[in-house]
Amino acid sequence: MIALLSTSILTTHGTFTFVPATLEQARTIMSKGFTSFVGHSATAEILSELLDMPVATSREQYAQSHEDVAIIFKLKGRPAEGKILSRNEIEAIGYDFGVLTMIDMDALRKFEQRIGAGY
Repeated sequence: MIALLSTSILTTHGTFTFVPATLEQARTIMSKGFTSFVGHSATAEILSELLDMPVATSREQYAQSHEDVAIIFKLKGRPAEGKILSRNEIEAIGYDFGVLTMIDMDALRKFEQRIGAGY
């Protein structure tokens, strides 16, 4: 599954990698289909504009597995409590996209056993 989250959060225990992505890279990854876990309608509307694709609002719980890729939208600043930001305000604060993946530690251990640790 490709999941869209509006914050960088680990939704389950595990080992993860989190790497930066451009807006264009996020669009490309998500163009194959995604599930939105964006909880605020204003954020979903702005992401719809930025990504040029519909982003639904969802308050559903999400727990990432090692098969999933999560696209993270993260503001570079923290808005005031209860503040609903416009696209211009989000652009002024700045934002990043990132790709969060979970490492399958069992598969990694098996791989290390096959080739020997210290590769």
